[in-house]
Amino acid sequence: MGEKLKLKELRKNKNLTQEEASKKLNITLSTLKQYETNRTEPDIETLKKIADFFDVSLDFLCSRPRPYDLPS
Repeated sequence: MGEKLKLKELRKNKNLTQEEASKKLNITLSTLKQYETNRTEPDIETLKKIADFFDVSLDFLCSRPRPYDLPS
């Protein structure tokens, strides 16, 4: 993936602790911490689950630039 996930930002905007978010997303606390620090990347199904939970697009979650934001 290479892009930085906005997971930590989204979690903090919902006023959730890492423990609360990991329970709601049904992932371990250590896995959530690894995602937030970009030590590991979630698979596509987990990315979809995270995006759905925070009601954001996969592009937004993955900090993917819009096509018109890319250098030509």
